[in-house]
Amino acid sequence: MTIDVDRSDPGYRAWLKEAVRKVQADANRSADTHLLRFPLPEEWGIDLYLKDESTHPTGSLKHRLARSLFLYGLCNGWIRPGRPVIEASSGSTAVSEAYFAALIGVPFIAVMPRTTSREKTRLIEFHGGRCHLVDDPRTVYAVSAQLAADSGGHYMDQFTYAERATDWRGNNNIAESIYQQLRLERYPEPAWIVATAGTGGTSATIARYVHYMLYDTRVCVPDPENSCFFEGWTTGNADASSECASRIEGIGRPRMEPSFVPGAIDRMMKVPDAASVAAVRALERAIGRRAGGSTGTGLWSALKIVAEMVAEGRTGSVVTLICDPGDRYLDKYYSDAWLEEQGLDIAPYTTAIRTLLATGVWPDPTSSPDQAPVRAD
Repeated sequence: MTIDVDRSDPGYRAWLKEAVRKVQADANRSADTHLLRFPLPEEWGIDLYLKDESTHPTGSLKHRLARSLFLYGLCNGWIRPGRPVIEASSGSTAVSEAYFAALIGVPFIAVMPRTTSREKTRLIEFHGGRCHLVDDPRTVYAVSAQLAADSGGHYMDQFTYAERATDWRGNNNIAESIYQQLRLERYPEPAWIVATAGTGGTSATIARYVHYMLYDTRVCVPDPENSCFFEGWTTGNADASSECASRIEGIGRPRMEPSFVPGAIDRMMKVPDAASVAAVRALERAIGRRAGGSTGTGLWSALKIVAEMVAEGRTGSVVTLICDPGDRYLDKYYSDAWLEEQGLDIAPYTTAIRTLLATGVWPDPTSSPDQAPVRAD
């Protein structure tokens, strides 16, 4: 006798098709993000670009990730009508996921550190999500999993699935977009792409695409203070951890996240938080745009690479990212009172950036461009 169990559900499949259509339609009506130029002296022969991910409908790089995670969860049958989606986040991913949850009509709960900026909390609630705040950032994973188990919902788990939910071979991912936009520039293949890491999914996507397309571009991942990625990468310790939460929201993690792919990237930098804030304020002076702290971490590292190229007489292009807008952090990175409270002195780093742009010399208080980068091999 043939044993036959048919669990097909026409009602669910109709809901699923409509949910996937809505998520894909969001991508179809969203224009690609801009590639902005950071002004450098013409005689250097170096172009520095910032991929402005803050222009997505939910205002950050995480809009791409949230869309991919929702499509991944829907097509795997994990997201079900009427059941909540739960996410562990430092804010921006949760804002974007709340948007997509509302788009397909499911509840959304964000589990976040209590120190998350008030503006991010407001945006999550604006999109219909609910915020579950925890005192210890290291507990966001376990609390999210427990909430999902208790509610019968789905724990999205961006830190595990970010690197696999995005099609890194192309399909309009961020890497393919960068190269398409550089196609008519004088240096269409960048010497370096600089991408910070929260989940590690963006750096993995970019690095894999670079390898797949046979480009010579190198990928650098800057890491803020109170994050374990740099230590884990340089030592090869998959169990590296950090006891404190990162002050640079959106990047830096207390553990080596499953979506962080160490073998795919070429270089890492450990960036002081004060340098990140100095760089993000320098960005506003240079192009009139405010951005979040993670943008500053990437820009600081990109400028250090530019300084190395100037010192070595090399020409070419460097690309980094504007991850999210600065209006989410007016009470942090743009507040002198917050800097004083955190004990951060940005003056030496501000001077370093100004000196570089004026003279081509990099007076970094901790290192210089003629120092060889630390190699992991």
